[in-house]
Formats: sequence, structure tokens, C-alpha cells
Amino acid sequence: MQARESNANYPSRRREMANFAAREIKRVCKEIGPRASGEESERKAQAYLAETMKPVADSVEIEDFELHPKAFMGWVLLDVCLMLVSGVLLILSCLDVFPAASTALGVIATVLTAFALLCMICEFLLYKPLLDPFFPKRKSCNVVCTRKPKGDVKRRIVFCGHMDSAYEWTYLRLGGGKLFAAVVGAAFGSVAVQFILDILSFFPLPEPVNIVILVLAVLTTLLVIPGAFFVNWKCVVPGANDNLTGVFASMAVLRYMAANDVRFENTEVAAVSMGCEEAGLRGAKAYAAKHAEEDVETVYIVTDTLRDYDFMGVYNKDMTGLVKLDAQAAALLKAGAQNAGHDLPYSNVFFGASDAAALQQGGLRAAALAAMDPTPARYYHTRTDTADNLDLKTLEAGIDVLLETAFLYDEKGLRDTYDTAKPAQ
Repeated sequence: MQARESNANYPSRRREMANFAAREIKRVCKEIGPRASGEESERKAQAYLAETMKPVADSVEIEDFELHPKAFMGWVLLDVCLMLVSGVLLILSCLDVFPAASTALGVIATVLTAFALLCMICEFLLYKPLLDPFFPKRKSCNVVCTRKPKGDVKRRIVFCGHMDSAYEWTYLRLGGGKLFAAVVGAAFGSVAVQFILDILSFFPLPEPVNIVILVLAVLTTLLVIPGAFFVNWKCVVPGANDNLTGVFASMAVLRYMAANDVRFENTEVAAVSMGCEEAGLRGAKAYAAKHAEEDVETVYIVTDTLRDYDFMGVYNKDMTGLVKLDAQAAALLKAGAQNAGHDLPYSNVFFGASDAAALQQGGLRAAALAAMDPTPARYYHTRTDTADNLDLKTLEAGIDVLLETAFLYDEKGLRDTYDTAKPAQ
């Protein structure tokens, strides 16, 4: 059975779920506000969600975990400082200001640049907690809401979104995707180029080449300075689309089932509100560590930012394309979307990551659904990500996809391919 066959007035019931999600998003934004990872506002929002889901879920569990939330984006400012010092030392070495110490200055510059590269690779590209011990510890939590089947649990599907919101990214607010890409490209490129210059400075080279190295060293040093203002630590964004849409779309699946007396025979359905995604996927990492040993076949569908209808897609690659998500989970989600009337393309999280990457890396089977302009969108990680900026059409379409995916999984489980027919609209 498909979701649209579960109720004679399915379009109306589906719209009710979208309206429910929109109302809850507006309430959280108005009454609780921005929710920085690991801060009291995030826990307050999680507690609110847990309380409101108790009437429609068979169980609601709060799973606490500890983390160092500012370590994830804190590496940016650290890298700027490292590169400024490294650049100055390289320039002094090139100018031979201190002849007896020129080699030592070059060595120190190289070490500092190498460490900056290591921070960038570990914290951003791989989401490894390299710097956590150097930042304050906080407590956060994941909220797990479950609807049990009529009989024994033989399989499980889990829908996920993240409750926390990000600190504002300055250049996205000031100039949108083009300025953002220019600043990020210049900063990342400068670190890589300066590392090459550091290595070259150890070799005897013709004077014209040394002059070029000196000029480039000055440029790379200057180009990393804007990175100091990349994150506005004084402004936490509302996060209505990123990612209250994912949270309440996931919760809408359980709410629909409860409101329409739908209970699968042997498939357990859960919805998880993850904490601290914006702090390097720490909530999903904690969840994966706790639930690594699944007792039955389990699939995870992560939903992140249901805002831009034309860019809705099934994500089968994540973490800047470095993590391949589960092929069967992605096929399930794509087929569920087809049952909902959407022929969604496979997509790739080309910059950053979603909770699906952490779940997959933790040994769980995950795919992701998102609908966000990859430019990225002007509201992404800025103060304009407000409840007034929701798109009900996209939110409803996303909920429809999740519902159809749940029903399809109950009927057919995980497969490599699915036979689906596009329903009449």
C-alpha cells in the first residue's frame, strides 16, 4: 500500500501535516529563537519537541551526549592566526632580515602552515574532532520518538533532522553565494599556495624566482585575513529552513500515522531530532555510536532544508562528496519520491556535510533528502533564515516523499531497485 492509499482524503491530510510543521517551526522560532549547538536554547527546543510528541509516539527518549561545539568552526580563526604568523615568518625568511635565523624561520613557517592544513582537512573535509580538547565542553541531546508495529519488529525506518542552528556566515549575508565562494576559494587557495612556497623557500633558487615567492607570500598572507570574519560569533541564525523543516517533516510522519490510525505490521517507524549538526555532526556521531549494533534491518532517511522546490534531490554522496551514502537507502528514497510524483535526481553534498554522512560513517545505512539551492541559497546560515521564509509547497512535497518512503519500506524493505509508477497528480 502507498501512503496516498492510506486515507481517502490523503491530499488534505498531507496538507494538514505541512501546516503542522509550519506552525511548529514558527512557534519554535518565536518562543525559543536561535538554537546554538550545545547551548540552553537548543536543549529547550529539544525538550519542547519531546513533550509535544508524547501523545503521538509510543516512546520518546532523550539521549544526552557531551561535545565541544565551537571547535568545529573555531578552526577557521585558528587557521587565520596560524597563516598570518606563518606568512610573516616566510616573508622575513625570504628577505633574509635575520640571516642567522632565516632557515629556522622557514621551518617554523612550514610547520605552522602544515598544521593549518591539518586543521582544515580534519575539521572541515573529514569532520574529525581534532581541536575538541582546546574548546569548552557542553551537553546536548538527541530526541528519539518511536511508533511501534502491531507485531514483532522485523525492520525499522528512522527519519532525522537537526534541531540546532548555525552561527551566521558573514559573507553569505553580505554578498550571497558569489562573494562567499570568492572568499572561501581565496582563503583555501592561499593556504595551499603558501605551503608550496614554504617548501620552495628551502631550495636555492634564482633571484627572480625568490622575488616571485616573496610577492606571493605577501598576497597569500593578505588573502587569509578575511577568513577572520567568516563566522559572526555574535549572531546565531533562526534556522527555520535549516533545519527545523527537517525536524518537523520527520515528526510529521509519526503524527500522520497516529492521526490516521496507521500502524505497520512489522515495521517500526522512528523520528529523531538530532542535536549539534552545525557543530560538526556531533549529535549524529553520538547517535551512531550508541546505536551501532542494530537488532533488525534499519534504514535512516535524513532530511535537511526543505525550502527550494526546484532543487529537491536524493543525496547519495555527502561530506563534500567524500562519503558515499547507502545505495539501497538512496534507491528507496528515490522510489518513495516517485510514488509521491517526484522524479528526483541523485545529488551530492558538495560543500559541507549532513547528518547522513556521520550515520553512514558510524556503520548505519543512510541517505538524505534536501531541497536547497546549492549556490548556496542566500538564506543559508544567515539571519534571513526565518519562519517568514518558509515555502509550504516544498515542505508539503518533502513530507509526501517521506510518507511514501515509509510505506514503500514497510512493503518491500531495502532493495537495489524498485518498480514504481508515477501517480496521477
